[in-house]
Formats: sequence, structure tokens, C-alpha cells
Amino acid sequence: MITAIHHVQLAAPKGSEPLLREFYEGVLGLTEVPKPPELAKRGGAWFRGPGVEVHLGIEEDFRPAGKAHPGFLVDNLDELAKKLPDAIPDHLFPGFRRIYVKDPVGNRIELLQAV
Repeated sequence: MITAIHHVQLAAPKGSEPLLREFYEGVLGLTEVPKPPELAKRGGAWFRGPGVEVHLGIEEDFRPAGKAHPGFLVDNLDELAKKLPDAIPDHLFPGFRRIYVKDPVGNRIELLQAV
């Protein structure tokens, strides 16, 4: 039986790690965690916050998914939205306010706050 999600894996193009750090650490407030040495050789970056972990792995023929995305709960959507001028608001999910953004490599990210 599944008890929790350990992490979400997203893909990214080779050489995008500085942009990923800027977004996932600088904007979203997650902390980069070291990858195990054997996995670090492959590139990419892992980020962690309270109750969430996101792994970004390098994919040779990278193309961001059109619909697939993680949905992250946040405690202050308005404050976060100020840092994300291209965010698209959506009020179609009862009980939540939410916005959609794209990370620097085009991955779709959903940010939600309960109302």
C-alpha cells in the first residue's frame, strides 16, 4: 500500500542546472540537496522543502510535458505570485486558489493554496 510520495521527477536539458537552482531555490524557496555521487555524474539537481522533494534529471532529447505537472501546496500564494509575473491564475479547483507557472526549462508547475 502506498503511504506517501517520496519525490517527483521532472526532466531538464543538459546544462540547465544554474537556471533550475535559481528557480527552485531562489523563487520557490526549496533547498538543493546533494545527489548520491554515482547519480551526480548524470547531472541534474534535487531540491527539498517541508514534505516535498523534486528531482530534476537530465534528458538528452528534452521536451517539457504539455499537461503532466506536480502540484505544490504553498502557504502564501500572493507572495509567491509576485515573483512569478507570467503565472496564470485558475479558480476552477474548489477549495483552492491556484496558479500555473513554467520553470526555466518549460516544465509546468501548479501552486495551490487552500481557502
